[in-house]
Amino acid sequence: MTSALEIHVEFSFRGETHRFQATVDLDEMLSKYDNPPSFYEIIAQHNKIDTYSYLYEVMEQAEIVFEKATGLAAQFLKEGRFDFEGFAAGWRENRILELLEPIAQRELGMGLDSNAAFRRALLEAYWLGKNS
Repeated sequence: MTSALEIHVEFSFRGETHRFQATVDLDEMLSKYDNPPSFYEIIAQHNKIDTYSYLYEVMEQAEIVFEKATGLAAQFLKEGRFDFEGFAAGWRENRILELLEPIAQRELGMGLDSNAAFRRALLEAYWLGKNS
């Protein structure tokens, strides 16, 4: 299932109330960007707001509300707040496990879900290799 969520922000600017929203495909965003844009930038782009405008600056002062999370994102949405860092870490771990699963099946004849210690060991070995 796709990890996605709806975001919106509401604020007043020059005597008018503005409500902008966007739907974010988090899988696509993390696949596409090493440093993903902020949720404010996503809302601005989706609603054709110049990020160098006063409207954008005022929008950045308003709190973004997160709703209707799907997939893995649902685990990180609590009371209108979204733990993006936690989600991104979980998403990356899932991607790594997807790559490691066929190796475990081919070489050891077992899936990663069958042994939690083995799963943790493979993840640790992956990170050790990546960071060295």
